Amino acid sequence: MRVAVLSNYESQAVEQKAQLLGTQCQQILDEIAASGYMHGNSSDQVDKLIDQMASLYSGRVILVNSNFRIIKDTYDIDVDKVIISEEVLLTFLGTNSTNYDEENQFLEMTIPTADSETGETDGIMIISVPTLDIANGKAGISRTVFQMQSILVILILGVAFYVSRILTRPFGKITQSLEDVAGVNDEEISIPDYTETQLLAEAYNRMLKRMKAQEDSRQEFVSNVSHELKTPITSMKVLADSLLAQDDVPVELYKEFMTDIAEEIDRENKIITDLLSLVKMDKRSSDVHIEETNINQLIELVLKRLRPIGATRNIELVLESFKPVLAEVDETKLTLAISNLVENGIKYNKEGGWVHVSLNVDNKYFYIKVEDSGIGIPEDSQEHIFERFYRVDKSHSREIGGTGLGLAITRSAVLMHHGAIKVYSREGEGTTFTVRIPLKYVP
Repeated sequence: MRVAVLSNYESQAVEQKAQLLGTQCQQILDEIAASGYMHGNSSDQVDKLIDQMASLYSGRVILVNSNFRIIKDTYDIDVDKVIISEEVLLTFLGTNSTNYDEENQFLEMTIPTADSETGETDGIMIISVPTLDIANGKAGISRTVFQMQSILVILILGVAFYVSRILTRPFGKITQSLEDVAGVNDEEISIPDYTETQLLAEAYNRMLKRMKAQEDSRQEFVSNVSHELKTPITSMKVLADSLLAQDDVPVELYKEFMTDIAEEIDRENKIITDLLSLVKMDKRSSDVHIEETNINQLIELVLKRLRPIGATRNIELVLESFKPVLAEVDETKLTLAISNLVENGIKYNKEGGWVHVSLNVDNKYFYIKVEDSGIGIPEDSQEHIFERFYRVDKSHSREIGGTGLGLAITRSAVLMHHGAIKVYSREGEGTTFTVRIPLKYVP
């Protein structure tokens, strides 16, 4: 900006000075033509006007006749000398020339003089004047522009700071609210100052709800773990104390109590095993052992192991494989996931029911569907069934030996394979779990 202003000022100043010189020279040129000065006639008036001009501008005026000889020099150093230059020649041809030397700070003009009778060019006037005033003016304007730029920059920075404070104030509220999350402030926020801040506030409120839900879930998880681990121990303690309190315990009662104690130990062991499985799942890919596995055979082995359990309640287990499937999976974790789904289908089924497992594949994924004819899951409970220790019917689950960790383990195993699991169920009509897992494992 400053360069453009200074360049524009300099051009206009040179142009105005050249116009002013041209106007003042015209009076001298008229006097020269009238007196015949260029033809050897002397004129005190011409000399006076020329000397005044040279003195006024602290410059130099030279008159050259048609023989290219200098007949007047206000410096009195080149009189009677011949001068031939491009500018002089062009001027004799009738072309004025103006030359501005910015480096040496002077302005030179060559102007033709005309014979008063013929009107032909009979000489030229060369006038050179210093342009220190233009340089000083340019320097002054440069300082002024610099000061204005400095003031403008300060004003812009001040306005920008003020505006930024106004614009960022709503974000400060969000920042403060985020910091308060670590403390005791769990209130939702509303910042309608801008659309963006309102969207951020809504996102924050959603995050806060999720965090509250996670915290509630964590507390419930800790409470459930404590309760689940404590219950079998309490039962064993009561049974053992009962035996110790009697001197002559009948063999039948002793065997009954020891059988109950063994069942409680098995229950405790199952809870601990499931908890350890969850811990391993939380390690994600660091503890994944991927190898190409025949999924058909894997599911057949799972059903073979669980058929005796289903037979105790006359529940039929059926496998339907549409195509052979080879996939890159962690065999142990996937077996655990499928076992949990099928075992749940058996546990929460009706006497004489069925569990139908189907396997299908496309060019990218394989699909496992586990359907049962069981008691179903209430609609309001379906979004919670993958939570740890969540039970739809706690009393019924304890009767059949559930820990509330099976579906949480299953979901973790599926997600570890970058898959997805969904549930479809109607209370009293059965449940269907669908699992989708990529054929190729991507770490």
